[in-house]
Amino acid sequence: MLKILLPIAGAAAAVLASTGFAEAERAVPIPVAKADVPAATGTQTAVFAGGCFWGMEAVFEHVKGVRVVTAGYAGGAARTATYDQVSTERTGHAEAVKVAYDPRVVSYATLLRVYFSIAHDPTQLNRQGPDSGPSYRSAIFPQDARQAAVARAYIAQLGAAKSFPSPIVTKVEQGGFYPAEAYHQNFYDRNPGHPYIVHWDKPKVAAFKTGFPTLYR
Repeated sequence: MLKILLPIAGAAAAVLASTGFAEAERAVPIPVAKADVPAATGTQTAVFAGGCFWGMEAVFEHVKGVRVVTAGYAGGAARTATYDQVSTERTGHAEAVKVAYDPRVVSYATLLRVYFSIAHDPTQLNRQGPDSGPSYRSAIFPQDARQAAVARAYIAQLGAAKSFPSPIVTKVEQGGFYPAEAYHQNFYDRNPGHPYIVHWDKPKVAAFKTGFPTLYR
């Protein structure tokens, strides 16, 4: 992410130079959600926050049934939904993605499974990997009451199953979504050689393909 671009670029370059490959990732094996949002007609929307939106966007863009993924900010006010302001960590915003999907192809609960298993680490509080601060928090922003109920139920289900070695810190929050600046959109696809993408996000996308072969496109 740009806040720490120079340190991370240097760290990523060092790792790649010394090992020849980026840090390994894997999909955490977690159960299918017991509850789901009923299928509906037309495109539906989900909003998830879980660290740098570059990697979150990249993973969800490869999910079958997903139509469009938009990087942006959620949880704060419209007037502070800019990268420079969010970077101060005082706006209440989280870096997030809005996922427009076809519920006849992929369900909300399936998106939640991808979100928890590989899109981010739900046990990290106000951070993801090298990025720290509340804008990198793990949060779900339901678009209606049904999504909220399914999200809360799945968090409880995963906690009861002890699917992760540490407690899940993901919160279910309210708030609008505001698209990020144009240079953040499709960053993964437009900057495949960027050190941050190579080190942190390409392994994540590869792990999604390996862990969810029937969902990957």
